[in-house]
Amino acid sequence: MEYDIRDIGLSERGIKRIMWAATRMPVLNTIRQELAKSHPLRGVKIAACLHVTTETANLILTLKEGGAQIRLTASNPLSTQDDVAAALVAEYGIPVFAIKGEDRETYYKHINQALDIKPHITMDDGADLISTLHRERQDLISNVVGGTEETTTGVVRLKQMATKGVLGYPVIAVNDSYTKYLFDNRYGTGQSTIDAIMRATNILLAGKTFVVAGYGWCGRGIAWRARGMGSHVIVTETNPIRALEAVMDGFTVMPMRDAIKVADIVVTATGDINVVDVEHLKSAKDGVILANAGHFDVEINIQKLHELADKVENIKPMVDCYHLGDKRIYLLAEGRLVNLSAAEGHPAEVMDMSFANQARAVEYLLKHGDKLEKKVYKLPDEIDRDIAIRKLKVMGVEIDKLTPEQQQYLSSWEWGT
Repeated sequence: MEYDIRDIGLSERGIKRIMWAATRMPVLNTIRQELAKSHPLRGVKIAACLHVTTETANLILTLKEGGAQIRLTASNPLSTQDDVAAALVAEYGIPVFAIKGEDRETYYKHINQALDIKPHITMDDGADLISTLHRERQDLISNVVGGTEETTTGVVRLKQMATKGVLGYPVIAVNDSYTKYLFDNRYGTGQSTIDAIMRATNILLAGKTFVVAGYGWCGRGIAWRARGMGSHVIVTETNPIRALEAVMDGFTVMPMRDAIKVADIVVTATGDINVVDVEHLKSAKDGVILANAGHFDVEINIQKLHELADKVENIKPMVDCYHLGDKRIYLLAEGRLVNLSAAEGHPAEVMDMSFANQARAVEYLLKHGDKLEKKVYKLPDEIDRDIAIRKLKVMGVEIDKLTPEQQQYLSSWEWGT
């Protein structure tokens, strides 16, 4: 079996961690049991470009139980958990191409090795695999039934491809499912980002001025969790509606040019480029900590930070100090996705729903992909609702049901005051 990982000897620890995550992913486990009985994915080849974590491992094993052949590569050079990669290869026979800390050349070599499976389905987190396929491996497009995309950044890229008429097959935006972005983005990113900052720095958040760039679902989660830790939270935004919402939620809102001057910590979560730019770096106060929670390492202008610095030194794992004269700026995880680079990413409980969406999306594409246009689609609401129902059931939560009278009332127009 072909693979490229750091050390297959790490597999024993990886197996235990994968099994631990499985105990926190009951919804995905129910789907796994169903797929194991009917094997609806038998003969289906999947190229997956995802964060190689314990939670992802359980998704991959679920798809394998359904009969799929899978190759897995990393969707971020720093997000791979090497023991998980080793376990997937050694214990479960999954070809994995991922090494934590790999350089750009190796990263894209691994993506191409995943594509060598000649996939029927592509699975992405950030759209690097699908964009590589469309740029360099166009001969494979005709074989692809459809793809799935896990994150906001990837969905934005894919919608641009569809708008420009270059998207070669339909893609399900798993990120746009309510049971994904309402929970994964808000509660998952909120907790895991704070966790990563604390692991990397071991600082006290209480009393600190904590700036969150962007008030989408990820930014909301980070802001709420930072406030819960006792920080004074400032939000920066370009969207007037989101800015207004942040104000109504009790946060201070101001431009980054003003926020950076008082910030102890800045976290970017916008999905856009150079949110912390040259002017901000120059006016930042001494000792500010910069971290990025967006998918790509473009939100902080790292190139300009290097140019401005007199000296750069590594203080501890995932913490680099940039000396700008008498001022110090600390950058976490090289500006990459901090929660997966400096910590373990989202808790398994929220990835349970996200990856249940992924598994169901693969099934949906195999049944309906040949009828879909080359566009980006939302997973049908009935699948989203089914995942929510399953999650409530395993949590032991019951909800009300509409009576026939209530259903009739909601479907009528005649009743009034």
